Amino acid sequence: MFDEIKVSQVAAFFLNKAQEGRMPHLKLMKLMYLADREAIHTMGLPITWDCPVSMPHGPVLSRTLDLMDGNVRSSPGGWENWVSAKENHEVSSRTILGPDRLTKLSKAEISVLESVWQQFGGMSRWEIRDWTHDHCPEWEDPHGSSFPISFDSMARCVGFDADAAAKLAERIEEAREIDQLFASL
Repeated sequence: MFDEIKVSQVAAFFLNKAQEGRMPHLKLMKLMYLADREAIHTMGLPITWDCPVSMPHGPVLSRTLDLMDGNVRSSPGGWENWVSAKENHEVSSRTILGPDRLTKLSKAEISVLESVWQQFGGMSRWEIRDWTHDHCPEWEDPHGSSFPISFDSMARCVGFDADAAAKLAERIEEAREIDQLFASL
């Protein structure tokens, strides 16, 4: 389930790939969303376990956006330890990554992140935003608002048939319910 440190490590991975460890927050968000999307396609599960939503500039990860915008307090060892506060619409890495730093990410997840960077890392924030508008049919323009993107819809859009997509979404929801049950103990 959602793990702020893991999400922060995903962000730091992409930021460390960028020139001077810095990039527009819009681009970072799209890279992270596309990583979850690709992970669903290749592994059948998201990396961040965040809640995807449609917003005017395309699909985003809701809880990650709250962290990025400073709307929620970072947990100890979390976002603020890995990613700078947003300044002039950009964020930067607070750490230089060595191979032993991404302790929350599996080799398969890092492979997905590498693949997403190879495909989208060279795009500007506006190019990647436009790409998600044109190539992520699970996103629908919310006309100034936002609304959830279901994992069922995302799975269908990356190639799962309707039955497999429904089972994947059910598995994700069951895992979230179990996580919430243990979190309340």
